[in-house]
Amino acid sequence: MGDKPIWEQIGSSFIQHYYQLFDNDRTQLGAIYIDASCLTWEGQQFQGKAAIVEKLSSLPFQKIQHSITAQDHQPTPDSCILSMVVGQLKADEDPIMGFHQMFLLKNINDAWVCTNDMFRLALHNYG
Repeated sequence: MGDKPIWEQIGSSFIQHYYQLFDNDRTQLGAIYIDASCLTWEGQQFQGKAAIVEKLSSLPFQKIQHSITAQDHQPTPDSCILSMVVGQLKADEDPIMGFHQMFLLKNINDAWVCTNDMFRLALHNYG
């Protein structure tokens, strides 16, 4: 991992931490958001740590497992990190579904937090 640019190291570590929390205890995700954070979940907008954690904690499944297919990270001109994730998830007994998620990470007081988070299932409606 030492040969990767620092933004890729930080982004990859964040992604691993995020999905570990999501899959094991979504209520703990509040630690990575701030009050100014925004979440767009399947087109629904949520702002603030409390609203985001409430949404993620109330999703209608008991267990979930994410599998990351690919992740990309870029530095931004204002010293943030933009991360995009493509993967698959399995919730309860539902079929495996593809998903896309994007994060904007910002360093605040020596801690990386998520200021923006966008999630979509990779569902295609033909017809």
